[in-house]
Amino acid sequence: MHIESPKKKVAKSNKEVFEFLTDIKNFETLMPDNIDKFEVLDENTFKFALKGMPEIVLRLKEQNPHDKVVLGAASDKLPFTLTADITALEENESEVGLSFQGEFNAMMAMMIKAPITNFIGTLSNNMDKIGQ
Repeated sequence: MHIESPKKKVAKSNKEVFEFLTDIKNFETLMPDNIDKFEVLDENTFKFALKGMPEIVLRLKEQNPHDKVVLGAASDKLPFTLTADITALEENESEVGLSFQGEFNAMMAMMIKAPITNFIGTLSNNMDKIGQ
């Protein structure tokens, strides 16, 4: 299953966006309003839960300075990645596209597609909060 958010322009340089996204405690800023729990487990891992959903543990898996940050599920039960592709537009403007990639059976994919699409959309919309 592959889901992409619309690209979001951010009034920050690609370096600032990259540094914000690689400091995982900052993800709390991007979370939806219906967040039930957010906990930093270590410098590369955090756990969160949205109301009515199971807890998800995300780990920083890959980073390519100033243009890509990849988070992945810490558990192999539901393997997926969340990738932020960062593109520099101008000195103080960049564009961020989020994509979700996961391997799920058809029933699971049907159940989680809408909530994950909404979640990715909220993360993308909240990119405006970077550096505030």
